[in-house]
Amino acid sequence: MNNQNIIVYRFNHLYQILKELEEDINFKIIEISDEKALKDEIKNLNNHLIITKKQILELNNQFVLSQLPIKIFKMIEKLNIEFLKHQFVEQSRVIINDYIIDINAREMSSKNVKLKLTEKEVNTIIYLSKVDKPISINELQTKVWDY
Repeated sequence: MNNQNIIVYRFNHLYQILKELEEDINFKIIEISDEKALKDEIKNLNNHLIITKKQILELNNQFVLSQLPIKIFKMIEKLNIEFLKHQFVEQSRVIINDYIIDINAREMSSKNVKLKLTEKEVNTIIYLSKVDKPISINELQTKVWDY
């Protein structure tokens, strides 16, 4: 089953078009017309993109469709690009206890404190978080530092 969800917010004509194409475009299409229902729905979805006519404050993963008309294939291409961007950002975040490591930015944060790290430091922290036993310096040098 496809886990990419397109939420069409207050845009009934677009919903009807996308619903007809749902199997061909490989997205699950959901129509929502009020903001409370929208917020409730996105709590239950991991991989979603909201298509709307106007930007909704406080919500992420939005695709604002303000320039109409648009060719359907061009719009689907843009939706796929948005999903790829979202996936790239999500894959770069590693959560270890109370810390969040952003692999792309090479930053580790906890609450409001951010610390810049080197690539070796990021790799070392991630490697150590995945092992459940003490390891030797030789193993670190071999597995993480490529020595």
